[in-house]
Amino acid sequence: MTKRQIPRPADFADLLNFKRPTLDLTASRLAGAHTIADLRDIAKRVTPRAPFDYTDGSAETELSLERARQAFLDIEFHPSILRDVSDVDTTCTIAGGPSALPFGIAPTGFTRMMHTAGERAGAAAAGSAGIPFSLSTVGTTTPEGVAEANPNGRNWFQLYMWKDRQRSIEVMDRAAMSGFDTLLVTVDVPVAGARLRDRYNGLTVPPTLTGRTVLNAIPKVRWWFDFLTTEPIGFSTFTEFDGTVAELLDSMFDPTVTFEDLVWIRDQWPGKTVVKGVQTLSDARRCVELGVDGVVLSNHGGRQLDRAPVPFHLLPAAVRELGHETEIMIDTGIMSGADIVASIALGARFTLIGRAYLYGLMAGGRPGVERAIQILAEEVERTMKLLGVRTLAELEPAHVTQLKSIVPDIRG
Repeated sequence: MTKRQIPRPADFADLLNFKRPTLDLTASRLAGAHTIADLRDIAKRVTPRAPFDYTDGSAETELSLERARQAFLDIEFHPSILRDVSDVDTTCTIAGGPSALPFGIAPTGFTRMMHTAGERAGAAAAGSAGIPFSLSTVGTTTPEGVAEANPNGRNWFQLYMWKDRQRSIEVMDRAAMSGFDTLLVTVDVPVAGARLRDRYNGLTVPPTLTGRTVLNAIPKVRWWFDFLTTEPIGFSTFTEFDGTVAELLDSMFDPTVTFEDLVWIRDQWPGKTVVKGVQTLSDARRCVELGVDGVVLSNHGGRQLDRAPVPFHLLPAAVRELGHETEIMIDTGIMSGADIVASIALGARFTLIGRAYLYGLMAGGRPGVERAIQILAEEVERTMKLLGVRTLAELEPAHVTQLKSIVPDIRG
């Protein structure tokens, strides 16, 4: 029989490990976040519906985003055993410069709607982590402001072609003068996608107070306090706009842009030129033939054409045909370090994170972005060790199988 005794108070001493109470609720919440999904949960609790849905949502039925994420869930890894992985190297070279990790921060629009710290928080956190930060044409901090927040790091600028070509030149010149080294030319937005959550929410720029938004904002007092007591939302490349997000985008985007314009843009920019939004092999090949420095396989985070190709599915064929000629990057649907490692294993030179970064920003400003980067970095390193590789170069297609729920028929 089991021998029992009456517990003594001293026996409890080693078991008691109460955390010290803290008045910093943001720091406490972030410390309890161990995945990007955890940061998303926090972001949803502290951010009003309209800006959260702008970040979280995508176009129409949101199938493009759902399928992109499912593609990463359908990964099967094949680890090697009995390898010395006491130390791993996550550094890489991309677009002619270094990155401490195989991912950077993607360009995002209207960022100060998510948190008043906006792009400054993202740029500063990226610089501290040694990874590139990308500023959007419809970002809410100027190129000069981003350079000030990240003076020693790598800044990239994302360009939407304006109908007014002179304004495009002026925008590129400002970014170049501010030390930005890479231009991301986004090519999948001839018009704005039908982002239905924004329509239902009546999202405007800047956000406006209606009966519905006031009711939704009641438990989000901190967000509104920050919004109302900091400088008004401005934009990276123009002064102001009063209207819906879709109206703003449609007033800017030029549906007449062609490959000839891409050549013109490349010739105007002094640094590296990367085309973002490539979704077919034939278009990727055409971009390479025109002499760009890289392509990003992307369906714009599912925010443009619903039922668009899944970039992760397109990746192996693109690398097989063009990987020896250009740098192939990927975004859309990346929510973990395992997703990043799988992309590198299948030949991507680099990955870009958008929502994962914004969930951290909404959850806690710059500390939240830092936590998002830390989570992904730890997951990348742990996944590499469990696969038995010490460097990114050791990752190869044999480490990954795509268990496709949806089998793509890639016709180029």
